[in-house]
Amino acid sequence: MEIPVVDLKAQNCALASEILSLWEQILRSARFIGGEHIDGFEREFADACGTRHAVAVSSGTSALLLALEALGLEPGDEVITPVNTFIATSEVIAKAGGRVVFVDIDARTYTIDPTKIVAAVTPRTKGIVPVHLYGQMADMAAIAAIAEKHHLWVVEDAAQAHLAEYKGRKAGSIGIAAAFSFYPAKNLGACGDAGAVTTDDAALAARVRTLRQHGSLRKYYHDFEGYNARCDALQAAALRVKLAHLAEWNEARRRHAQRYIELLAGTDGIVLPAVADGNLPVWHLFVVQVEQRDKIANALAENGIGTMMHYPVPLHLQKAYAHLEIPEGTFPVAEACAKRVLSLPMFPELTEAQIAYVCENLKAVVAH
Repeated sequence: MEIPVVDLKAQNCALASEILSLWEQILRSARFIGGEHIDGFEREFADACGTRHAVAVSSGTSALLLALEALGLEPGDEVITPVNTFIATSEVIAKAGGRVVFVDIDARTYTIDPTKIVAAVTPRTKGIVPVHLYGQMADMAAIAAIAEKHHLWVVEDAAQAHLAEYKGRKAGSIGIAAAFSFYPAKNLGACGDAGAVTTDDAALAARVRTLRQHGSLRKYYHDFEGYNARCDALQAAALRVKLAHLAEWNEARRRHAQRYIELLAGTDGIVLPAVADGNLPVWHLFVVQVEQRDKIANALAENGIGTMMHYPVPLHLQKAYAHLEIPEGTFPVAEACAKRVLSLPMFPELTEAQIAYVCENLKAVVAH
């Protein structure tokens, strides 16, 4: 049996006729930039997230960059973020003019540890970028309390958490703004790159809209320098089709996660993911911890089971951040997880037989 870690073909083929019909309309109209599908998707995604505004952009990285720039970061401004995340989270802090300050993660949830945030706050700190990792939201109550005490803003990195909930509130609706990625493998994935910024702040949304189009809302008239960071109509149309299925797909992921937990519970050598109180995750990834992770991944691959490692090298140990001179051992939780975490197959179209096959093989490999 061959089981990929994610199966994009199954989802896209099921919706191909509906998406292609809309794409044909766009091709015939030649309205590739802006238009009804951009406006419609922004409205529908904002409604889904429980926010007043959503601004469609070219990628999740662009979404976070534009949100931070719209907040007016200046050289020397510090932004706190977890060390266990994809580099897009941290690189945009520097690109927006700030200075990244890494902190460690919670050992159970893999999200940013609020107790470590407190120790990292300085007079230069301007904001916090928590990451809702693997589909589970960070401890937003604790983070919001810290932010309020120190007069900081919070921008959620919700790239892996479309429609996840924390104490009844949706990802993207708690901070001053949030950044979403629609990279094809996300819970809500485009047929290419796309992203969005959500916010309740009308002025912030307006600035992001201007930034995404060269600092311009009227052609050839520019209020400030910006970017070419627009989402195109083809991607917006595909996302509108998929958004209608997102809640259903997330429920399927929750069922799959529960089945994994049932089949793997009590297995020596396997640490299962934990769900924090008040969280309703959307299981973008199902991540376990095992010893000799690489050997286990190779053994599973020999049996046709795809896996991934999110993330094998914490950011402070990446060559890109060597200039920060942060020694190994500084963030022990993230460093330990990086050697042990393994992402198992997770996508809505997984079958009971596939999950059983993965669990059977994983337990056998771990036992030996």
